[in-house]
Formats: sequence, C-alpha cells, structure tokens
Amino acid sequence: MKVKYINIALVFIAALFVFAACEKDEQIKLEAQAESWNTDGITSTSADLSGMVVAQGAGIKEHGVTWNTSENPTIDGNKKVADEVEGAVYWINVDGLEHLTKYFYKAYVIQNDGAVLYGEQKDFSTLAHMATVTLSAAEEITARTAKLMANVPYDGKSEVTEKGICWSLEAGPTAKDTKEVLGKGIGEFEHTMVDLMPNTMYYVRSYAINAIDTAYSTEVSFTTLKGLAVIETGEATAVTKTTATIHGNAIHDGGSAISERGLVYALTENPTVDDTKLVDGETTTGEYSADLSGLEPGVTYHVRAYVINDTGVSYGANVPFTTVPNIFNWYLPGDYVEASYPNGDYANWDPGKSPFVRNTLDVGDKMEGYAYMANASNSWKFASQTNWDGPNYGDSGTDGELSDDPNAGNFSNEAGYYKINVDLTTTPYTYTSVKTDWGVIGDATPGEWGTSSDLDYDPASMTWKGVVHMVAGSFKFRANNAWDINYGSSTGDENLNPGGDNISNDVEADYEFILDLSNPNTYTYAAYRWGIIGDATPGGWDGDTDMTWDADNGVFTITADLTAGEFKFRANDDWGMNLGGSLDELTEGGANIAISEAGNYTITLNRANNTATVVKN
Repeated sequence: MKVKYINIALVFIAALFVFAACEKDEQIKLEAQAESWNTDGITSTSADLSGMVVAQGAGIKEHGVTWNTSENPTIDGNKKVADEVEGAVYWINVDGLEHLTKYFYKAYVIQNDGAVLYGEQKDFSTLAHMATVTLSAAEEITARTAKLMANVPYDGKSEVTEKGICWSLEAGPTAKDTKEVLGKGIGEFEHTMVDLMPNTMYYVRSYAINAIDTAYSTEVSFTTLKGLAVIETGEATAVTKTTATIHGNAIHDGGSAISERGLVYALTENPTVDDTKLVDGETTTGEYSADLSGLEPGVTYHVRAYVINDTGVSYGANVPFTTVPNIFNWYLPGDYVEASYPNGDYANWDPGKSPFVRNTLDVGDKMEGYAYMANASNSWKFASQTNWDGPNYGDSGTDGELSDDPNAGNFSNEAGYYKINVDLTTTPYTYTSVKTDWGVIGDATPGEWGTSSDLDYDPASMTWKGVVHMVAGSFKFRANNAWDINYGSSTGDENLNPGGDNISNDVEADYEFILDLSNPNTYTYAAYRWGIIGDATPGGWDGDTDMTWDADNGVFTITADLTAGEFKFRANDDWGMNLGGSLDELTEGGANIAISEAGNYTITLNRANNTATVVKN
C-alpha cells in the first residue's frame, strides 16, 4: 500500500468532514473528479503511477491512468485500469516502456454515465537500460587457444564504457574473473584466448558495461584439445662461481600421461633435450629442481624446463643466469712503492706488497684502482699474481697496449696520484693511467658548481683531506676540476659511486673532508664538523658548541666560557665519531677531558695528528 503525499489525502478527508456537517437531506453531491498524483519506482521499462478520486459524483465505474510519449494522453491510447482504490488513492504499475524516454500521464475516471474525467497532466522519464551483448560458439579450438566472436548491438541508451570477454573454469564467469577488455561502444568484437590449459573445459561470457550495470551474454562452453604439457622454468637460485640450482614446474600434463620431465642447459639460448639434460625421475605435475656443478665462473648459462608426454616435448621459457665471476687483483709493483706508502707492509718490486687494481662482480673483465707515486720518476709493471710467476704485463711500445712479453719495458709515470684502469675485453689488453687531483664541488661549496675546493693527499692515511666551509646545499667529489671523473652517493650514505647522485648538506659549518680511494671499487668519504660537548661546555651534555677552522694554524678552534667539569670533541652532533683521552694523543671514544676550574678558554683540535690544546685566557 502506498502511503506517500499525505497532504493531498488530507484535502480529501477534509471534504468528507464538510459533508458530515450537513443534515442528511441537505447533503450536496459533488461532481465526480479525478486527480493525477505522483510517480514512484521508475526503472528503464516501468513506473508506478498514481491517481486520486477526489469526488465520486453520481458513481464511477472505472478509474486508472493513461500515458503517452506526446502530451495530453487519453484513454484512446495507452491506459491501465486500477484494481482497487485505497483511501481515495490508487497505484498502477505500467511496464513495457522505452528506455530513457519522457512520458506524459494523467489519472482518469469514467462515470456511470460514460463521461471521462482526467486529472492534470504530469510527466516522468524512464532510466537507461543495460546493454545487449551476444556471444557466438567458440571456433578454431586448439590445445592452448580458442577464438570467440561477440557483439554489442544495443547500448541501452547509455554509453558502453567497456566491453570484453570473461572466462572461468566454473559456470557463470563475470568481469571479476579472468577477462580481456576489448574496447567500448556498440559493435562486433573478437578475441583469441591464449595460454589455455589442454583438455580443459572453459566457460565464457561476453560483457558490456554502461552507467546502469554490467550486462552478460548467454554462456558458451568449450573443451580444449589434448596437447603438449604446460611447463614453466623458474629462476636460478644459489648461484656461485661453479654451482647453481635450477627449477621447473610441470603445470599441466596436456591431457596425457607424462613420461619424463627435467631440465636442460647450454651456453646458447633455448637449449633442448639434445643438449645437457638432467632427468628429474618423477612423472607427475608439480615443482622440481636440479643442482648444477662444475660450472665456469663469470659465464652465462641458459636453462629450460621440459616435459615429455604422448604429444611430444614441451619447454618452458629460456632463463639465463650468470655464475659469480672471480674477483681478482692485478698488482702494481715498481720502484715507487716504499717512498709512496710509508705505512703498512709495502715493498718495492714485490707484487704481493704493492697497490693493486681489481674487477667487480658486475664487470668481471675490467679492473680499476688508484696508486700514489711519490718519486719524480716512477717505474712499474702489472703482475697478475702476488709473485712474478705471471702472466705479467709491461709496455708494448704502443700507447695504452699491454704486452705479456717478459722483456717488455716498464711503465714510467711522473709524481702523482693515478687512476689506473685495465680492459681485458680488448686484444691485446689495454690500460689507462690518469693523474688526478681531487676536490669538492657543489652549491654547498665556496666555488658552487663552477670551481672545486681542493683537497690534499695524505700519504700516511692514503686519503685526500681538506677543510671546506659548507652551506646548506649539495656537493660531489671530482678530479682535476673537471667532470670526466666524479663520485656521488646514490645510496645516500658514505659509499661513493661513479657519477652518483649529489650529496646533501643541511648545516652550515667548517667541514673536515676525508676522501678514501685506496680500496679499488669501494670508495668512501667522511665529512666532519667539529664541536665540544660536556658539562663543562655551554651546551652541557645535551648540545654541541661548534668549533671553526683556523686555516693559518691548521686547527679547529673555539673560545668559550667553561665551568669546572668535563668535555669531549664530537663530530656532527653525534656520538658515532668522538675524541677524548690525552690531549697529546686523542683516541676515538677516549675518556672525558677534565676542566679543573671555571674560566674563559681557547681550545684547539689538530686533526692531522689528533692532538689538542686547552688554554685558559
């Protein structure tokens, strides 16, 4: 029962009270009158229309609604008779309407004398409808493919924003299952399903989506043919210099029994069972693996899983993997070593006690490293072992080319810090030796991006050092005030890589830089701004008091009022790097330094030898 729009019904009830107020013989019989009321439940093809009997007059034999797509509908056109009137109101469900169409309707009553009375005209519009979509039977069915033809002949008067094919191994697939989107709008479309499982039944429907809903075609089913097994090659794991584990997965038997499964590998792509074959031993579907050994370091191998059934041999995808290359050194013995490397176990013309160049895991056939040569003139060679058993390489007489002739000459370099590279991909092998001087550059440095701030090489620590006043910004390290050789940090830490990302600096201060290029292919840096911290200092143990750089004396310095207590030197407001202990020989993490009485003090820190002074002014 509809109970809406009570205000109109109240008009009718009020009229009844007027009648009740009159004497029986004084009652006035009103003329019959109908009123159109409202609409409800509008869909794409139907609507609930209502009317109201305002007055019965001399009697009514029929009441209902009439409608049309043009104005002023009458009972000569579309009409429907109401079954009953409840409380003067009746509702009629009208169906069979056209989608997304405007209709005009009126309530009507027919009096006993045949006169037809109409209510006022009202209108409503139906909604759009789901699209119509069809699907033909599958064609060109194979073990792994099938072709489907579909059509959207009608869009339901709402744009089809997506249409396609959906399928499943169970009846009633929807667009939430596996699907292929094949366009939009009305019209025919087709799709060839691929990578299907052999000897398997699939259920398919086409679909079309508009603003109303998703429409589906009738369901089509088909069964693929028997065929080759379905096999997958997994990634190689546990790869070392000489071993690896390779993986396969027999996903489907192709509709016939598996007689053999395994893995094949070779140095060329797409190996077959005619290459090296490892038979698994099982004849079921599922995952399996095999361990390889006796492989060559730094070599790329190709693997495929295979399965044999009654139809033939099927292979998974070709999966390459490369064994770990040997990490090896070439040594740089010469007459320069003892003079250039005063600390450590170094000796002239001893390959095992010389600087060296090294390859990487990523690039196994190229080597690089840095060597400092302090003499005015320095002679040297390459040795591939820690002794002279060879092969050894000297000057071929052609610039940049190496010779393994035992009588080949020595290389000769003037004093300097050299970046040395060796390329084993060429015939003969080649090398470069580039003299470098290092500096810091960037918008955080005094020279910004135009001029490097120089660093100095310290043979004792085998590092480049210097103090640079930095502002907030970014920086990099580069050689020879040019961009041919430069390092940044793509990992955002102390590790450097060639051409790496700019390094950020947030705090303006005087920074001590230490650039370490002494370990081939493992280059690092440190940047320290120094301060004092402790209960004797203005910041107590909670905050550092910064020091500044005294370039004339080569020390960090600060003059401050101290109280009796203790302090330490600390870098970058962090305990990761701090100095304490004896002022004549500071050590990392050393003991707190005592201040016996309050006063104004000048404190210096000499990082060249890790000594300090504390002088009361």
